[in-house]
Amino acid sequence: MRIELPQVGESVTEGMIGKWLKSVGERVEKYDPLVEVVTDKVNMEFPSPASGVLTRILAQEGDTVPMGAAIAEMAADGEDAAESAGPAADEQAETQGIDTLGTYVADAAPVGPTGSGGVPMATDDATPAPRQPRQRYSPAVRRLAAQHGVDLARVAGTGMGGRVTLQDVRGVVEAGEFSAAEHGAARSGDGANERAERLAITPVRRMIAANMARSASEIPQAWSMVEADVSGLVAVREGLKAEFLERTGAGLTFLPFFVAAAAACLKEHPLLNSSWDEDGIALHREVNVGVAVAAPEGLMVPIVHGADRLNVSAIAQRLDLLIKRARAGRLELADVQGGTFTVNNTGALGSVASRPLVNPPQAAILATEAIVKRPVVVGDGIAIRSVMNLGLTFDHRIMDGAEAGAFLQAVKARLESISPVGEVLPEVVV
Repeated sequence: MRIELPQVGESVTEGMIGKWLKSVGERVEKYDPLVEVVTDKVNMEFPSPASGVLTRILAQEGDTVPMGAAIAEMAADGEDAAESAGPAADEQAETQGIDTLGTYVADAAPVGPTGSGGVPMATDDATPAPRQPRQRYSPAVRRLAAQHGVDLARVAGTGMGGRVTLQDVRGVVEAGEFSAAEHGAARSGDGANERAERLAITPVRRMIAANMARSASEIPQAWSMVEADVSGLVAVREGLKAEFLERTGAGLTFLPFFVAAAAACLKEHPLLNSSWDEDGIALHREVNVGVAVAAPEGLMVPIVHGADRLNVSAIAQRLDLLIKRARAGRLELADVQGGTFTVNNTGALGSVASRPLVNPPQAAILATEAIVKRPVVVGDGIAIRSVMNLGLTFDHRIMDGAEAGAFLQAVKARLESISPVGEVLPEVVV
């Protein structure tokens, strides 16, 4: 039977094979993790659809294939082995540009009638000649080798049947096991490149790069920033965090307050919670706020669904779970689907002003910067207050500065109204 990359949602059209968790010839039980797949949304482990033996891998590590494409073949229990393979898979793999021969041709050797090796093959001089394996490389391996000027014929393969894998090439690059002259020749004599250290592009980094390139090239983006006095918020959070941690097991950071304020203001300013479509502007009924999280393998954006219906306590606990999953590489597809707006908490990195790119197909992204102590004019005097910058990058096709500015001012007003002695907003109740 053919194993296909399953459809996981309308917005996910292709995936990159990150790592095969089973090898050709290995027995696999139904629902066993079979392969890690990287999409522009999340890393996922796909389970085996049946029990049997993995007979063929069609999509190699590093290959990008469309959802629904065949990625492997299996001799499922109760299925005739001859029926489990067929020309259709080869034709599809060839159409996708996937190398299907490397795993099987490398290190092939003649076998005897009982399956044992070592049977002499006739030659002109009747002397057995050693067979030179025909090595084949996946497109991803060839691209990486060309990028770094690596001679693949000199790389010892550790994959099935001696196949050269992406990891093998990366190991050669990291170890510097090729001369600067060779590298310079491969890079068309670029002297600067000869002195540069090169890092292999991970699947997640490649997906992020594609998404950001799309954002920068397709969306006319504008930016605006306001300053907010959040001294009251700082005092409220300071008074609640110890009890909140003891009661819920989750830390109470400033981020849940930012998400709650943004979600409430999105209901009042629906253009910010929309998407551009050539047939019109889609105003989303749901307010699903994505939060940018720096994970070991790259930036992830898990979603707080229905954020406008949650108070700070619920948002804090949901974020605590999502951030832990993201950093452990355990996000589920549902955790990253359906976002309508993004909050980028760059203040956690110490930033005081930044301009993030809009996350397509959303209309805007809010940057919440570091809270710092500054002298501020209060009435006729000067006081030391806790202030922060709020930056908004927005799709200028959907809105103008007036709408973007009104949203920013609304978020600023909500955050500034949080006070130990002031009126408690419904979404701030913890």
